[in-house]
Amino acid sequence: MSLRPSSGARAIAGVGLYFSCNGLVFAALLPWYPLLVERLGLRSWEFGLVVASFALGAIISSVVPARLISRFGANAVVVGGTVLLGLSAAATAWSVNGWMMAACLFLVGFFDAIVDVAQNVVGIGVQERLSRVILSSMHALWSLGGLVSGAVATTAAANGMDMRVHLALITVASIIVIVVARRLIGDAVAGTRPSKFDVEDDAEAGAGASETAAASETAGARRPRSKRAILLMALPLAVVAICGTAVEDIANNWSALAAVEFSRVPAATAGIAFSVVIGSQCLGRFSGDFLVQRFGSSRIARLGGALIALGGIGVVTAIEPVALLLGLGLMGYGSATLVPGALGAAAHLPGVGKAGGVTLVNWMMRIGYLGTSPLVGVIAGLSTLRWGLSLLIVIGAVTMIFAGRLPGQQPQSR
Repeated sequence: MSLRPSSGARAIAGVGLYFSCNGLVFAALLPWYPLLVERLGLRSWEFGLVVASFALGAIISSVVPARLISRFGANAVVVGGTVLLGLSAAATAWSVNGWMMAACLFLVGFFDAIVDVAQNVVGIGVQERLSRVILSSMHALWSLGGLVSGAVATTAAANGMDMRVHLALITVASIIVIVVARRLIGDAVAGTRPSKFDVEDDAEAGAGASETAAASETAGARRPRSKRAILLMALPLAVVAICGTAVEDIANNWSALAAVEFSRVPAATAGIAFSVVIGSQCLGRFSGDFLVQRFGSSRIARLGGALIALGGIGVVTAIEPVALLLGLGLMGYGSATLVPGALGAAAHLPGVGKAGGVTLVNWMMRIGYLGTSPLVGVIAGLSTLRWGLSLLIVIGAVTMIFAGRLPGQQPQSR
């Protein structure tokens, strides 16, 4: 059953605020990294390990999102998770050493992963009921929230504002936004309490309608015979998603430091580098729905991989701000549709529920995400940061190789 136009518009607005709020919270912290590095006296390899705790927290969350969604519903998980995410990000500003910063980022990653799965489940549900692609635009709003938040944080840092005050205000604002978003969605979108991860659990739960039973029998012929087969089907999608998040991770943790080291940008204003990446990613995601609808996810992802590689070359060879920012912009635009495309395809993996597919690929994605910053940090420690960021070229090439595993046309409604 499709949504009425008014209900659909409110639901889209509410989900868009979910994504915007998620981007707003995390991005408020990132422009402060150069100042935190200076204050805590962290070396490149130490900083790489500290920020990797974010990905570790996301991995530890594991199957928690699917279980919480199954019990409480996706909307409740988004609201509660966002509150805890904001508090964890604000606590990072109080770090007195690398260990405390790592612990705070671990909690940020833990709650961010939970919110990420839940908001994608809501967004995919709306997309299917509208029978048109909207997920890239939802992720664009995540980027837009991060862009605005990052710009505000950069301005605050440049003007000497206390980061503890800034992050506390962001936490309060995020709670207000998420409550408004939940009210906009209301009861307009049913079905955001998806089935559990295992198909056997779904059968034991007892879905009774004959239509559902018939559909299950039809789907049964297409189900993989083992969890190993499901993992093998999910792996290529996860690789594409990892490439997208690896670009985001490098932008989050290293773009500002690269601006300082490569182009002699002052530390207080180096957050502009992050803003360029997330801004170009935002533009790519807003245009991504149309491009994916017209050409398919696989072709657009392959083009994105080429842009990531080209942008990586620009970054590692840059000696002035303009060239550096141009390279960052190309890699941001190229990464725009990778994560939405992979998660949208994950929701249709045979043999798992919607939340199960998204959780599985999201979890595998974050395992890969865990290694990105430590790898950049180790390479930078052994040679230079330019060599560390040359990983972007490899990411672009891998994206082009695995892009063919994404759908060639728009998702079909169920």
